[in-house]
Amino acid sequence: MESTFRKSMAWLHTWAGVVIGSVLFAIFWMGTLSVFDKEIDRWMMPGTRLAPSMHSVSLDRVAHAVTATLPADASQWRINLPTERVPVLRLSYQDGAGNAIVRQIDPASYQLIPDQGTRAGTGFIFPFHYGLHLKWMDLGEWLVGLAAMTMLVLLVSGVIIHKKIFAEFFTFRPARRLQRSSLDLHNLTGVLWLPFHFVITLSGLIIFIGVYFPQAHLGAYGSGNEAKAAYTAEAYGSYTRPKANQPGTLASLDAMASHAEREWAGGRPFLVRVWHPQDANSYVEVRRSYAQDITMNRDQIYFDASTGAVLHRFEAAPVMTVQRFISGLHFIQFEHWTLRWLYFLAGLSGCVMIATGFLFWLEARRAQHAKKGLAGVRMVEALTLGSVTGIIIATLAFFIANRLLPPSPLLGASFAGTGRAELEMWVFYLVWILTFAHAAWRVRADPATQPARRAWREQSGAIAALAVLAVALNWITTGDHLWRALGAGLYGVAGMDVLLLLGAAVAGWTARRLRSRTVASTTVAPREADHA
Repeated sequence: MESTFRKSMAWLHTWAGVVIGSVLFAIFWMGTLSVFDKEIDRWMMPGTRLAPSMHSVSLDRVAHAVTATLPADASQWRINLPTERVPVLRLSYQDGAGNAIVRQIDPASYQLIPDQGTRAGTGFIFPFHYGLHLKWMDLGEWLVGLAAMTMLVLLVSGVIIHKKIFAEFFTFRPARRLQRSSLDLHNLTGVLWLPFHFVITLSGLIIFIGVYFPQAHLGAYGSGNEAKAAYTAEAYGSYTRPKANQPGTLASLDAMASHAEREWAGGRPFLVRVWHPQDANSYVEVRRSYAQDITMNRDQIYFDASTGAVLHRFEAAPVMTVQRFISGLHFIQFEHWTLRWLYFLAGLSGCVMIATGFLFWLEARRAQHAKKGLAGVRMVEALTLGSVTGIIIATLAFFIANRLLPPSPLLGASFAGTGRAELEMWVFYLVWILTFAHAAWRVRADPATQPARRAWREQSGAIAALAVLAVALNWITTGDHLWRALGAGLYGVAGMDVLLLLGAAVAGWTARRLRSRTVASTTVAPREADHA
């Protein structure tokens, strides 16, 4: 009975991984990069590579600078204050057509920084992690939710099918056959980071409970717009009041921020939003920073814009506080560099675990499928190549496009009405598609021969070359080579270059090993044939 159950779990583990593994790798890869999304922003937005300001920001001066920029029909505007990782002020507002506009402001001069023409890490990589940029009927979020549920199944079934799971933790034989070494590495990364993989997957599902399980609040609040508004107000603290359609004034935002700090016993604001600007019923929302807390708190205070009087104060109830704590564990927005690096390494281990699971499946069935004339291995290998090395190549192409495209549409960084930021995204997707095509072309021959290994070698070599090229282009286009970035205190930019070079070294070593194995196998095969 136990043996039958374990076999069933092994079957479930194998095929769940094969079917959804490609989506899982994309989610883990983009999630791993999102740990340093703001540092990627600095690398891709040279105009925002500012030294941390030694002076405190005056919100009143910000408001004066913003007022001259906003369109007359703007419904609201908000400012995100600088942090250790983001040295700029971030202005966001909606124009009359409902388009979201985001600009950067130098906190020292209060001048607008020229549009950087990229979505970078926070605008492209991070949303890809949780939504795959598939917005139709929230399809991306549902696919990510399905992948997360599958990941939980894979983790649980993986523990069940391995009798000696802790012994396997200490077993890694890189010199053995690829099938054996890939399984060892799959088990090692799975066991070592098992708690992280479980918590990060489960927390991702809990964060989007409103999408995946809307009945949770519908049962308590009912359906309809009024019920949804009541739920939003109690859970997230939203406060609204209508426009008066009469002219109004704006009192001191600095005074409101100081009042909020006193109310929060020293807690500092990170966001200030002005609703209905220049209207008599205008009001100001001030949110508390969670840079020093795991919990992504929703603490906020609303002020009357013209008088500075407190209109509403919100702190999340216990249930919502738990949800925000779980969100904080997943998003790691608090300032703790040691944990941030551990998250990054754990994310990479998840990528390795998924990739080696594919490799083990392929090596275990390669000869058998070739003997029977089955195309399963070839299909899965092409899918694996595009999903693993392919998405890495596409990401590097995204970075390179950022450094090669002209910084302004006036200089030609547009095509058929597509702006610079969209062009970068198109480069990512087109290169990704090309890696799948290359993989399919290389593995079209008998899967027991060399074309498949050649495809791995060529794509690994491409990763090494593109990573070095990205670092070189950053130097050429900005002058911020590694030593200069370190000397100027641009540690995010320097860290990006270091990781790219380390990735190039690993990919180059992998390509060399694959080449040596290919040469060895092609020389051994004729000798065996002569001996026979």
